[in-house]
Amino acid sequence: MVARALAELVMVLHFGVLIFLVVGGFLAWRWPRLVWYHAAMAAWGVLIVTFPLACPLTWLENALRTSYGGEPLASGFIDTYIDGVLYPESAARTVQLVVALCVVVSWAGYYVKRRAEQTASHHPEACR
Repeated sequence: MVARALAELVMVLHFGVLIFLVVGGFLAWRWPRLVWYHAAMAAWGVLIVTFPLACPLTWLENALRTSYGGEPLASGFIDTYIDGVLYPESAARTVQLVVALCVVVSWAGYYVKRRAEQTASHHPEACR
């Protein structure tokens, strides 16, 4: 039963990683160090959408599932839990583009915010 609980924990973690992919750039506005983790996550997201790479979290979930006699995911995490569940499978490309747009907008906002902070710190009289 421990392996089943761990498999479910990995599934929840995987959802968290995907949520971070969408909103991590916006979180970096408040916590700037997150931008590096978000950049890595975004790079991984681009790689996994572009190339047929196996996600280590999916591999781990499958390993845990099979360790207790469960069935591995028939396809990847997104294909199993998200495509056709949260949105129609036919909208997958659109959802990918919306996620990419969220990342780009969050990074643009991050850049503008950091730039304004740098300008204010170099020109304190501008803040009066």
